[in-house]
Amino acid sequence: MKTLLILGASGAVGSQLLAQALRHPDVAKVVAPTRRPLNPHPKLENPIVDFEALPADASWWQADVTFCALGTTLKQAGSAQAFYRVDHDYILHIAELTHAAGTQSFVLNSTLGADVNGFGLYLKTKGETERDVGSLGFSSLSIVRPSLLDGAVRTDKRTGEAVGLLLNRCLRKLIPITWRAISVAKVAQMMLSAGLSANPGIRVIESAEIHQSDE
Repeated sequence: MKTLLILGASGAVGSQLLAQALRHPDVAKVVAPTRRPLNPHPKLENPIVDFEALPADASWWQADVTFCALGTTLKQAGSAQAFYRVDHDYILHIAELTHAAGTQSFVLNSTLGADVNGFGLYLKTKGETERDVGSLGFSSLSIVRPSLLDGAVRTDKRTGEAVGLLLNRCLRKLIPITWRAISVAKVAQMMLSAGLSANPGIRVIESAEIHQSDE
């Protein structure tokens, strides 16, 4: 029976991951630090935190597996600097704290095309986050790179995402599997499976592999 730590549990992928983890028979406890309270559950510990001042001495940093599905958008963040602070600095700091506490398995939700030399702020930031978390020395690190997310419950309007999903649904058979939209439930399922397996080394799971896990 495992204790899991989930960061970003109120987001699109994170909320699915939390729900699946709470249902899983091999999970005894889930710790999910958030800014605002989550719905209570007998297996859930929900510390209320400020991500600008995370408690470094909290006992819950030590877990069997830490999952990070934290992230924002440039529009939500308000500036490139603020976006980078959330999608790189927050995540790296979380990884450093949980690694220092003795957690040896980490699962990171990234994105298709993440690359330190990639095009644009989003892909470069994701690539730098992958690189820097990978340098910390986790015994097991799984990096999940989904394509466009389908089934996400959003509080903000994302016109580009809506158009992309419409095209995916209309032209699905013509779109290469790598670029097809992927359900948030499947991404969460892959993250949970990778974390519970905790295979040694660094594993990069591309969107096509998530799709093929259905087949």
